[in-house]
Amino acid sequence: MPLYFIGLGLNNEKDISINGLEAIKKCDIVYLENYTSTLNCKKEDLEKFYNKKITLARRSIVEADDNKIIENSKTKNVAFLVAGDPLVATTHIDLFLRARKDGIKCHVIHNASILSAIGATGLQAYKFGKTTSIPLENENVESPYDALKDNLSLGLHTLFLLDLNPEEEKFMGINDAIRYLLKIELKRNEKIFSEKTLCVGCARIGSENQVIKSGAAKELLKFNFGKPVHCLIVPGKLHFMEEEALEMFK
Repeated sequence: MPLYFIGLGLNNEKDISINGLEAIKKCDIVYLENYTSTLNCKKEDLEKFYNKKITLARRSIVEADDNKIIENSKTKNVAFLVAGDPLVATTHIDLFLRARKDGIKCHVIHNASILSAIGATGLQAYKFGKTTSIPLENENVESPYDALKDNLSLGLHTLFLLDLNPEEEKFMGINDAIRYLLKIELKRNEKIFSEKTLCVGCARIGSENQVIKSGAAKELLKFNFGKPVHCLIVPGKLHFMEEEALEMFK
C-alpha cells in the first residue's frame, strides 16, 4: 500500500494542492508532522477541511526504529502531511528512504516551502548559500555563525531557519536569532556580524499577515514581528534590484 508524503504549503488548510487533497481522501490513516514547522491554523481546521481524522506525528514517532507510519503503510493507505514541502527537512528524507527500503511504494506531492517563498523579500533565490538552523538550545552551538561566515565570503545570502517546539509552545523569534549572532560575534570577534549588519526579518511568510522588515540588526531588535513562524536573512552582495526591493521593507 502507498505512503503519501504531502506538502501543505505555508499558510493554512487551503494551501494544499488538488493532488494532495485527492490523495488524502484515499488514505485510511493521516499523520501530521508536528515538530519541524507549523501552519497558521489548528489541526481541527485541517480535519474539517480534509474530512479526515489526523494523528499528530512527533519526532519520537517519525524517527523511531519501530516506525508506526511505515508499519501501517504495509497494509493501509497512509498520508504523512508536512507544513511547507515534504522533503526539505532531513528527517523526512530519512523516513522516505526507510520506507522505500522496506518495500513501501512512496508518492511525493510537493508544495511551497520557505526556501522558495523567501523570494517575497526581493532577494534572488539563486544567490543564497547554505541554509542553516539556529536551535532553541544554542549555548555551545556556533555552526550557524560559521555558515554565515562562509556564505559572506562568497557574497551569498544566508537564510536562518529558527527552531520551534510546538508541543511546549516554544518558538525562536527574529530578535532571539539576532541576539544569538551578536553573542557569538562577541565571543569570536571575527567581524562577521554586528549591530550595523543589514538583516531581513520574515514572519509568517505565505500568510495574509506576513511581515517582512529590512534594516540594521540593531533596528530589527526593536521591532515586534508577532506570532511565529519566523526566519532571518543576512544578505550577502546585493544586486541593484535586490537593493530596491529591500528599500520597500525598511
